[in-house]
Amino acid sequence: MTTRQQRYEALVNALHADVFRYAYWLVKDKAVAEDIVQETFLRAWKSLDSLKDDKAAKSWLITILRRENARRFERKQFDLVDIDEVAVSDTQLSSDTELEHRELRRLMAGLSEEYREPLMLQILFGYSGEEIAAQLDLNKNTVMTRLFRARNQIKEALENPDNDREVKNG
Repeated sequence: MTTRQQRYEALVNALHADVFRYAYWLVKDKAVAEDIVQETFLRAWKSLDSLKDDKAAKSWLITILRRENARRFERKQFDLVDIDEVAVSDTQLSSDTELEHRELRRLMAGLSEEYREPLMLQILFGYSGEEIAAQLDLNKNTVMTRLFRARNQIKEALENPDNDREVKNG
């Protein structure tokens, strides 16, 4: 086995689950997420030599995945289906905990993309404000403001469930 192949396999083994989780969150369809992840890793294999620092691999793969998702819309127009619930749960969770998680997912899905995407990058990958800024090509202060507003909108919606059923964008 070549060193390049070993490096690639280590990359896939270490990051596949995280990359798939992000893809699934992004497209909300398991089959499409699997396709995008497969294409992402194919592109990663083809340009593996361009990855100079293995510590940047996760960010590099997320960038490839986001571009691959954008290409999907360039190639073909899909029928959009609104999915309210994401069936990614631990069967060990209590029904109360599951309801809380479902409500949080619903509220997060109700955020505008400008607030939702930085929040998901922080929650799913534990990215710092600087890493999110680099990933989304934004100023760090902009990212921090969006994270703050996203959390506040969710907090307000949880504290006042009878107000709006949708999270405000702004």
